[in-house]
Amino acid sequence: MKAARLIVLGVALAAGGAAAMLASGLRQPEAPKAVPPPPPLATVDVLVAKTDLSTGEVVGAGDIGWEAWPAASANAIFIKKTDRPDAIKDFVGAIVRSSIAAGEPIRDPKVVAAKGSGFMAVILPHGMRAISLDIAPDTGAGGFILPNDHVDVLLTRHDKAAEKASGVEKFISETILRNVRVLAVDQSVEEKDGKKVVIGKTATIELDPQQAEMLAMSRQLGTLSLTLRSILDSQSPTPETAEDRDNNNVSVNTVRYGVSTQSTPR
Repeated sequence: MKAARLIVLGVALAAGGAAAMLASGLRQPEAPKAVPPPPPLATVDVLVAKTDLSTGEVVGAGDIGWEAWPAASANAIFIKKTDRPDAIKDFVGAIVRSSIAAGEPIRDPKVVAAKGSGFMAVILPHGMRAISLDIAPDTGAGGFILPNDHVDVLLTRHDKAAEKASGVEKFISETILRNVRVLAVDQSVEEKDGKKVVIGKTATIELDPQQAEMLAMSRQLGTLSLTLRSILDSQSPTPETAEDRDNNNVSVNTVRYGVSTQSTPR
């Protein structure tokens, strides 16, 4: 009996070992499956600036070129080679209306074919006029006015009525134009070579026809000066109205065709 038990025990141990070996073989990790490579990114050739292009600059053949751009990110206003294969030839000689950084896609509103016009006529918005006035450090905010800043135009003149009544020379200053954009200072239409101050002799500002007439008449009445406005004023979504100025207790003076009228704060 003792020998039979030993035999049975030996058979059981052998069966258990075999089962353990089979189970360990089943638990071996499978080899990782190969991950397929991602599909190639769809691209489209887009016309971009090869160098920084400044406002008023004439586009040369080496300034623009085609560059692969993700098709999903290609805006509808981008110039695509598939749509306009001769775009480079079309834009050579055009004038930059708004600054373009290197690598930025070219868009029609930013680059305009001049067709014989000067750059100032190109960058001027429809219906507006460019008119220049003489400035000096004491009449141009000490030279801190730069292109694309917004300014007020002040007229300083003799107060003839007060002089006649008192017999003493008197002057008054009045704001005749508010929040107008500076297009250029002398021949500079933007900040260049790290210059933070442009001390010029002439400032060119953007006006509508009626404002241009007012400025031309005001030149005959006295001295014109520019006052620099905050950048927040130029970013205002709505223009400053006479009612806004009155509510802020600002005296508004308007000169039109040689007749001076003044409205006092309410």
